[in-house]
This record gives sequence, C-alpha cells and structure tokens, in this order.
Amino acid sequence: MDDRDSLDRSSAEAARSIPLSGTNTGYYSNEGASESDRAQQAPPHVSGNETSGVDAVVRSDIGINTLLIRLKQSVASAREFSAFLKKRSTLEEEHAQGMKKLCKSSHESSRRPDNRQGGYAQQYNEVIGIHDRLADNGVQFALSLHQMHEDLHDQSANIERGRKQWKQTGLSAEKRVQDSEALMEKAKAKYDSLAEDYDRARTGDKQSGRVFGLKGPKSAAQHEEDLNRKMQAADSDYASKVQIAQSQRQELVATQRPQAVRAILDLIHECDSGLTLQLQKFAMFNEKLLLSNGLCVSPLNGHTNERSHRSLRDVVFQIDNMQDLNGYIASFATKAGQRPAEIKYQPHPSTGPTQQPPQTYPRSPTDPANQPNPPEGFLHNNHTTNAQVSGSSQEQHPSPGYMPSQNDSEQHYQGSPRQQSFPRNGGIVPNEQPSHTQLSSPLYSQPPLSGPAPNSDLTHPDLPPLRPVFGMSLDDLLKRDGSAIPLVVYQCLQAVDLFGLDVEGIYRLSGSAMHVSKLRAIFDNDSSHVDFRNPEVFYHDVNSVAGLLKQFFRDLPDPLLTHEHFQDFIEAAHIEDDVTRRDSLHAIVNSLPDPNYATLRALTLRRRPTLMGTGHNIADAGWQVRVIETILHNTYQIFDDD
Repeated sequence: MDDRDSLDRSSAEAARSIPLSGTNTGYYSNEGASESDRAQQAPPHVSGNETSGVDAVVRSDIGINTLLIRLKQSVASAREFSAFLKKRSTLEEEHAQGMKKLCKSSHESSRRPDNRQGGYAQQYNEVIGIHDRLADNGVQFALSLHQMHEDLHDQSANIERGRKQWKQTGLSAEKRVQDSEALMEKAKAKYDSLAEDYDRARTGDKQSGRVFGLKGPKSAAQHEEDLNRKMQAADSDYASKVQIAQSQRQELVATQRPQAVRAILDLIHECDSGLTLQLQKFAMFNEKLLLSNGLCVSPLNGHTNERSHRSLRDVVFQIDNMQDLNGYIASFATKAGQRPAEIKYQPHPSTGPTQQPPQTYPRSPTDPANQPNPPEGFLHNNHTTNAQVSGSSQEQHPSPGYMPSQNDSEQHYQGSPRQQSFPRNGGIVPNEQPSHTQLSSPLYSQPPLSGPAPNSDLTHPDLPPLRPVFGMSLDDLLKRDGSAIPLVVYQCLQAVDLFGLDVEGIYRLSGSAMHVSKLRAIFDNDSSHVDFRNPEVFYHDVNSVAGLLKQFFRDLPDPLLTHEHFQDFIEAAHIEDDVTRRDSLHAIVNSLPDPNYATLRALTLRRRPTLMGTGHNIADAGWQVRVIETILHNTYQIFDDD
C-alpha cells in the first residue's frame, strides 16, 4: 500500500512540475517571441479559468485523444472548403467560357447582312465587348479559386499525415503506460492475496489441522513458511512493476505527452490558420470580381470620355434608330432608278374613226433600240421598264422574270397570233406562249428580273466577263445581284419548266459544248439581260441549258450543301429510322446559309442536277444518294410553304 501511495504522489509531483500554459515553456510555449507576438497569439476572449481548464485537459490522459479529434475536425473543414472552391471554380469557368462563346457568336452574327448595321451595329459590338471583358474577369476569378483549392488541398493532406503520425506516437506512449500499470495492479493483487493468507497462518487462524500439498500433508509450520516465501516473491515482483510503471509514467508526463500535445496543437493552428487565410482570400477575390465587373459596366467618371471606357448605359443610349433607318434607305438611292412611265389608256388605232399609219423606225440588225414596239396588250404595263431610244419614243420590254397573274390575263392583247409575236434577237418568236400555270410555280417567287432582252451581240463567245457568275460563291452573288436564287439558276429552271418537261433525260443527256460555252459567256457578261423564255436565246437546245445549270454548280467554290455541313449530312444518312433521318436532315438544311437554302428549295421542287459537290470520299457516294433521296421524298416536310 505504501508503494502504491508513493507512485501516486510521484505522478502528481511530475504533473505539477510541467509548466502551465501561461508560462513561456508550457504547452503553448512562445519562447523567443516578442510581447506583441504573444499578445496577438493569445486569444483575448479566454479567461484565466478557461486557460486552467485547457491545461488540465491537455495534461490528463485524455489530452492527446481530445486534441486528435479536434485536429481531425479542422482537416475535415479544410477539405470541405477546398471542395467548395473546386466546384465554385468549375461553375465560374463554365460560365465565363460560355459567355465568351456567346460574345464570339453574337459578334459574328451582327456582321451578317440580314442584321441591322450602321450605328446600332457599332454600339451592339461595344456591348458585346463589355460582356467579353466580364468573361475575362470570370476566367481570372475561376483560376484564382482553383489555385486556392489546390493550396488548401495540399495543406490538408500534409496535416492529415502529421495527425496520423502523432496519433500513433502519442497513443502508443499512453498505451505503454496503461499496460505497465495494469501489470502493476495484477502483481499487487497477487501480493495482497498472499499477504492475507500468510497473516491468517501466522495468527493461528487455521481452518483445519493439516494442509495437504502435492507431496503429502504439511504441518502448520511448514505451511506458514511456504506462504512467507511466496509472499516475499510476490512483494519483490510487485515492487519491480511499480518501479517500471513509475519510470514510464514519469517519461510520459515529462517528455512524450508534452511533445505530442505541442505537435498536435501546432498542426491544429496551422490547419486553422490556412483555412482562415483561404477564406480571407476568397472574400478578397469576390470583392475584386464585383469591383472589376462594376468598372466594366459603369467606369469611374474620370474615364467616361474615352470610348473604350464608356459605361454600358452610355453605349446603349447612343443608339439612334431614325439615323440608322435613314442611312439604310439612303444607301439604296443609286438603285432606285427612274420613275416608271405614266399609266394611261391607249386605244388601238383600228378602233378609232380614222386609222393612223403606224410609225416606222429605222431597223438595225444589232441595235435593240431600233426594234419595233410590241403591242401594248402583250406588255403588262405594271411590269415594264423604260429605256431611252433615239428620238422621243420609248421602247418597252417584258421583264424576264415576270410571272403573269390571273388578273393580268385579261389585259393581254386580243389580236392574231402574228400580232402577238415580235422579233427579238434578230429572229422570230414562236407564237405559242407558255401558260400561266407553268409560270406561277413556287420556284419563281423571287423578285422579277429587269433589263432588255438579249440582242445578237450577247451570243458572241468572247464577251468580256463584266459581271461573272460562274465560279462565284452564292453569298457573293446575293450581295451583288440582290437575289437569293442566282439568276442563272432561275433562268435555267424556267427554261426546263417551259420547254424541257417532255424531253427524256433532260439532266442525263449532255447538250452542245459550244452552246454551253456561249451561254456561259453571256451570263458572265451580264446575266440580267438574259431571258430563257425565248428558246432562240439558248438555240432551242434545252439539254444545253441543263448542262449549263450543272456546270454552274460544279464551278461553285463551296457546294450547295457546303463543305462545312457535308459530314453532318453523311452522319444523318447513316440513321436507319426514316423519320429520325428526315428530322436530322431538316435541321441541317435549316442551318444552311440563306442563298444555299433558297437555291436548294428551288432545285428540290424541280429535282436536282448536282447538290453535294465533287471531290469527297468515294465511300460516301451511297450515303450522298441517300441524303438526296430523303430530301426529295420529304420536300414538303423539310421546306416551308414560303
């Protein structure tokens, strides 16, 4: 009992010998630190009672385990905030990149001719530029958050490794002391039991006269001597166990536990400080992002005079709708031309009381201005153009792209077939005129062409290419001629509708190469003066017209279905389901440029010559045929009734 009391007293004295946290050598040791540093490190809100309570816990047997649990919580919090930073960085990155893509596509769309130009386009592009700078700020913010995530993740991983190391070291020391004390308690229990037996044998408390042992019965003296010997052995074993437990307890309290406590506390402070630092940086970066975005949207007053630093509100308020509208209309002043002739009623000379002899004109086989005027009824007065002729007379020609309406048929001149025809291109126009049902096809819904009929000079194969058509892109032809369907396609399809529907193999059989070459020269010279309603213009060779149309599509720099969408068409052709394949092709067709869409619609309504171009992989030929067949079989589902 005295040895046990001495062990407890030595443990208490060792614990009192460890300095408290208020000193410079305790668990919160600040040796070498200045007074200001210690003042900053010491929490001002901790009272003396709380400090003593903290010291009591960390010096006890549960100190290391308690600090390990707290360190684990700090690491978990750091990892949680690190995951938050990673997710927030991903969201900001996706948002910024999406905004940059939107700005790029909007900037490209704003330059298309079907959008408003002028002052609106300039201000709109500046608005897009402001959003692009906002996207740049978002990208920078996302990069900062990602870097914070990596730093905090690395720090928490290092602290977790330190926690595991000190957990093994500190708890192992505690376990050794507990095991030695358990052995000491066991030795003490054995010693106490033998001492009690010896005391009963010595004082005469005998339960029986003789004691039986392994070698036979023992006398009382022998039994007492045997118990004394065993008690002395147990006493020496118990004393040695006490010394071992005392030394291990002393080492634990004096060295091992303080080292583990200080190391774990340092890890806790490091983890908490790193987490707090990243939180402070997060707040600072958020403020920086909002401030940068605010300066992009509304710069400071000192920078508003510079165009590159105007606010979003100032940019939007600079849009002048009336000025843009007037500027757009004024840009077409050179295309307005002269006013049409005054519409008036002119009775035929044969219906009057006296007939006036017809006015004669000098004729020249090459001058279209000297050709006689056709009868007034043949030329629809609401679709005529004025051309200056020699003297004061005016010659009127029908527009090549004109489609007569139902009301127009009542205004035709009701003379003889001979009177209804007149010489053009130095020849005789056939008396048979196309019916209205043929000319009112949806294909000819484009604005009517204007210009005089072709004369004999246009048939010369060496005409200079003043307004080339072949080899030009559809976008360039649209910008130059103002027609979504190229004029050569319009005229060729018109000729095929009027004169080639009964011809076998219209697109399969080749025409005259010389005729195709001459017609190509005519269109490259000035396509606005060509009218294929007169078969003499194309030498009554409708196969050459079909060959000319195929040649036009072969010479396109970019095929009608475009190189850009070629692979999309092939992938859609691989779809086995008819409805899904049709819908996929419908979506791709709708994404074609406007002139390509309009021309494809016209060709599809009249069946195609060449649509997807040449030079692609021969293995895709079958899929190209499937694309065309699907478009042809679903014409009225793919193309709107426009």
